[in-house]
Amino acid sequence: MTQGHSNLASEIDGETSANFWQRCIDQLAQELPEQQFQTWIKPLSAKVAPDFSRVTIFVANRFKLDWIRSQYSARLALLMERLTGQAVQIELALLPRENSVRSQPQRNLVSEVADKPEANSGLDNSRALEPPKNRLNTALTFDALVEGSANRMARAAAMHVSGMPGRLYNPLFIYGGVGLGKTHLMHAIGNQLLTDKTDAKILYIHAEQFVTDVVKAYQRKAFDEFKERYHSLDLLLIDDVQFFANKERTQEEFFNAFEALLAKKSHIVMTSDTYPKGLADIHERLISRFDSGLTVAIEPPELEMRVAILINKALAEGVVMPEEVAFFVAKNVRSNVRELEGALRKILAYSRFNQKEISILLAREALRDLLSIQNRQISVENIQKTVADYYKIKIADMYSKKRPASIARPRQIAMYLAKELTQKSLPEIGELFGGRDHTTVLHAVRKMAAERQQLTELNQQLHVLEQTLKG
Repeated sequence: MTQGHSNLASEIDGETSANFWQRCIDQLAQELPEQQFQTWIKPLSAKVAPDFSRVTIFVANRFKLDWIRSQYSARLALLMERLTGQAVQIELALLPRENSVRSQPQRNLVSEVADKPEANSGLDNSRALEPPKNRLNTALTFDALVEGSANRMARAAAMHVSGMPGRLYNPLFIYGGVGLGKTHLMHAIGNQLLTDKTDAKILYIHAEQFVTDVVKAYQRKAFDEFKERYHSLDLLLIDDVQFFANKERTQEEFFNAFEALLAKKSHIVMTSDTYPKGLADIHERLISRFDSGLTVAIEPPELEMRVAILINKALAEGVVMPEEVAFFVAKNVRSNVRELEGALRKILAYSRFNQKEISILLAREALRDLLSIQNRQISVENIQKTVADYYKIKIADMYSKKRPASIARPRQIAMYLAKELTQKSLPEIGELFGGRDHTTVLHAVRKMAAERQQLTELNQQLHVLEQTLKG
């Protein structure tokens, strides 16, 4: 056991099982995005064995149980092991029936409740949905968002919406990978509108919460309350609409809310991990509504933007990060803002713990695991193989002199990704692509970067390739 682990474990001595579970919850509240924590972790309860060797976690229904098992159980086990200094066996169980409205998957709940309303006749309808709250994070403003070419268009559109809601760009659909600032932009819109119009009715919500509210409305025959909540808003901000996939009743109710809000000149802002036509298992009529306003992408931040983000966020923590350290970190952490923030937290903690000045050497040591994983996983050869498989060409075509478009374009895409995802220089990349001149590589990189901004389909393909390569 490491020294750090033994220190954590020593804090368990004399602690009650209830306190131990609360410590786990508190720790996850710090580590997870707020919406994830509120949706999945906070509602959980647990029974802890006296010797902390076993923890039974109670979940409201089968859908949530499966999700907790696949997404969080390993993380919970590691956290508990870290806190106790011993292996902890985690079991997931459904809440006893009297503590849970139903224990079926959410996607089945909606249809079952709609078909069999009498099954819920004994439920208390007085508080079917949560009291109206805007759920805005007041720290997420336009001023707190670093601007760069990766988010400039989305930021400009968001500012326009906050200044003139209900007019142009309605709905506003923002898409991109995780951790790029989509949620930040939505909160910024809501916060700015509230500053200008203090009585505005605004709601920020994750798509999963909308699903839950639809379920509750069906269970408790509370659709008047549901409509009052959603159809009367001035601004609806809804995150991750891809979660509506395969949820028929939810999609129907969202369509109704969508139409009602547009009819009264209210504004709708949505985010997703893909552009509207790339969404799977969502009705065409909804997709056409999503695509009827303005659709904008947020890209992974470019180098200069990553440097600015690191310096600004360090200052917010009361620390001055040397520019050369920020450049070192920015060159090695390329994917998204969330990973940059995670890297910064590691560096600051390492600096404070060891009482050392922040330097490139300290940053390299603090991030050694992350750097090791990156160096091991992403190579030019791996990029060539992945791109060749994706576009169904031979790996040998990456090095050949063949120039038909079906081969030349994937080759240019692979060159672009090699420059973006590795530390190789242009001449080194050219050498690995059959001894090509560095100017050929530069042309491919510039061409793909420009087209990515203009061609939605190409941008989505590159996004898929990047996520595949990063594992």
